[in-house]
Amino acid sequence: MSNYDPFDIRGQEEASEDKDLRSRMTRETEEADFKWLMGSKRGRRIVWRLLEQSGVFRSSFSTTAMQMAFNEGYRNLGNRMLALIHQHSPELYPIMLKEQINGRNDGSDSRSNQ
Repeated sequence: MSNYDPFDIRGQEEASEDKDLRSRMTRETEEADFKWLMGSKRGRRIVWRLLEQSGVFRSSFSTTAMQMAFNEGYRNLGNRMLALIHQHSPELYPIMLKEQINGRNDGSDSRSNQ
């Protein structure tokens, strides 16, 4: 049996305020975590690698519908991460791009040695 009382307006308001507070604290923690990740060169490399692997910078087209749907699922995750970057650390995005370009030009990318 539930303890829910539809006539307990004050209890409902307190529960709603508590839920809002927990939600706000979760968002703030996620924002701080993401800023921390983007705050270091190593973190930006991890984020860049995830963006590349998710297919954000390439087409997800496939002649097989299921493969294309699978690719779009990956791409959706990458687009969400890209949105987080632009929302919480927009000033670090150009820095991340520059680091990737410089990393490829100095031969540290294993693909450039092939």
